[in-house]
Amino acid sequence: MSETLLVELITEELPPKALRRLGEAFANGLSEELARADLLESGSETSWFATPRRLAARISLVRDQSPDKAFEEKLVPAKVGLDKDGKPAPALIKRLAALGRDETAVPSIVTRNDGKIDMLYLPSVASGRSIRDALQTALEQTVDRLPIPKVMTYQIDGGLESVKFVRPAHGLVALWGNEVLPVTLLGLTAERITHGHRFLGEKRIRLAHADDYESALLEKGKVVAGFEARRSVIENQLKHKADELGCALDYDDELLDEVTALVEWPVVYAADFDREFLEVPQECLILTMRTNQKYFPLFDAQGKLTGQFLLVSNMEVADPANIIDGNRRVVRPRLADARFFYDTDRKAKLETLIAKLGNVVYHNRLGTQLERVQRIRKLAGSIAERLNSKVELAERAAWLCKADLMSEMVGEFPELQGVMGRYYALHDGEDKEVADAIEQHYRPRFANDSVPADNVAASVALADKIDTLIGIFGIGLVPTGEKDPFALRRHALGVLRILIEKQLPLDLLQLLELSHSGFPKEMLADSVAADVHGFMLERLRGYLRDQDFSADEIESVLSQSPTRIDLVVPRMAAVREFRRLPEAESLAAANKRIRNILKKTEGVAAAPELALLQEPAEKNLFATVNKLLPQVTSLVEADDYADALKLLAGVRAEVDTFFDEVMVMTDEPMTRNNRLALLAQLEQLMNRVADISKLAA
Repeated sequence: MSETLLVELITEELPPKALRRLGEAFANGLSEELARADLLESGSETSWFATPRRLAARISLVRDQSPDKAFEEKLVPAKVGLDKDGKPAPALIKRLAALGRDETAVPSIVTRNDGKIDMLYLPSVASGRSIRDALQTALEQTVDRLPIPKVMTYQIDGGLESVKFVRPAHGLVALWGNEVLPVTLLGLTAERITHGHRFLGEKRIRLAHADDYESALLEKGKVVAGFEARRSVIENQLKHKADELGCALDYDDELLDEVTALVEWPVVYAADFDREFLEVPQECLILTMRTNQKYFPLFDAQGKLTGQFLLVSNMEVADPANIIDGNRRVVRPRLADARFFYDTDRKAKLETLIAKLGNVVYHNRLGTQLERVQRIRKLAGSIAERLNSKVELAERAAWLCKADLMSEMVGEFPELQGVMGRYYALHDGEDKEVADAIEQHYRPRFANDSVPADNVAASVALADKIDTLIGIFGIGLVPTGEKDPFALRRHALGVLRILIEKQLPLDLLQLLELSHSGFPKEMLADSVAADVHGFMLERLRGYLRDQDFSADEIESVLSQSPTRIDLVVPRMAAVREFRRLPEAESLAAANKRIRNILKKTEGVAAAPELALLQEPAEKNLFATVNKLLPQVTSLVEADDYADALKLLAGVRAEVDTFFDEVMVMTDEPMTRNNRLALLAQLEQLMNRVADISKLAA
């Protein structure tokens, strides 16, 4: 027999940023534990629910009892359990007694080799577990494993006994069909009473059946229990209200999730703020409304803030005037603070804040932020010079790029670093390219963020990220596992994306070494540039996988430890085109064969001598290699990798004939070494673009 199972834990207000994770983990944990107990029938489905005051799971097709299972109990070695006549020995009798069995079980015993010796086994049947027993265990284990951000300890009903959970719990529902299951948790005993909305719904709702949960809460309790359902309601109301006002919305999933976790009966209202605040950069207003108030700002068709915003209330009222006015009053001092910070910061030039960076420790082993800015300025200038860009502007932007860290606005809203630096630089009359570079040098900040727009900004962005990588790596703080407190993986990927997506002709290893030279001697490990280069190539492997290149294509290029990162993707594309050629498989196999032969030899001559060539096949190969060498070199130097590999495909016939007709490892040493030199020359030619041996099966 199977029924729907409902489990609900009613609590005080749960942390909104963790609610989605808690809800999913609660439901999935219960489902996994019951599946492990073999209490779920095929086709069972799990639904999760989470509101500010509850976590719940509904699981269909839950058995009342799991099936009995046959198994074999391992007893004792056969030579110990049976005497020479095959009769049960005392050791076997004792073992059976320990299992609650007697000699009547002996006829059922079987002998089986366990891989080492013959053992005695007793066939048995394990009785199935009831849902009543299994749910208690499943609840306890699931709650113990919940991803709780911070545990609270509280007393049960004012008594002396205390329990630990994310928030105090006040109710437990456990229904299997229409039956209340006798389970307990956090000092609570399960019942069939759930709780409605604090103000709009019935306080206590009696559930007749587990399947009634959502509808009962919706109709009687004024609660949309499903997190995703409630999120969808909010999203639809936001879009409808914005359309009514002729405005545009712009928000992220994180804000929508957080607001969903704050309400049980969502209603969207529109409000506004004084237009005088629009003199403040809109990024400041948007951030304070979203972060502090969980509002949704509204924009015009050009993306400018309108002075209107949407709020998600937990109350549905006929006249929302008081709710709207209350939110207007609440947001005003927040916006006034932003305006005060903005006005205060503009009283002094951005450059005057740089000296204060000398009082801020970047890292106790790497000096102050001022010392870091000095390194970044020097490196940014060198990069701009290599790019034939505006060195003075790059150095100026680098000099100012961290100054806004000392501003009042960024002190209050760290998320605005760079953004406020740009506003203050423009206010001070700095060149627009300098101001833009101050904001853009943090890019890309996340996976889909854009890279800096021009070479001045790119120079500062590269210098900033490379200085971080070299400095932190150089003092031994290498990321391990999931721990990366200095976001070195993100910095590495940022450098790679800038070099690739802007196609900057820069040698990465040279930039890393240049950055290393900017630190005091003996401060960093000598190998830091090479170490960071290797670390970045690992990040590059992941980036290329996301571009749908195969593992062997990636290794064919990255195994050569490239330093011109801007050329990696073109090389990859050429390799992909090459492997479609009919000659590709044979040449890749030949290259792998050559590589294996050369690995076993030492002291190969730098170049083969024509006079020592004997067989027609080796003479033909020698002639073909020397003919192709200048042509391939010219194409590679012109970055025409696809044509270079196509040209190399033409050597297949000579290579195949060579291996068919020529004995490389002949006994005569001069001939053998000359043939090895020819193979080495061929390998060098074939691998000018990529190590095509990596393409061999």
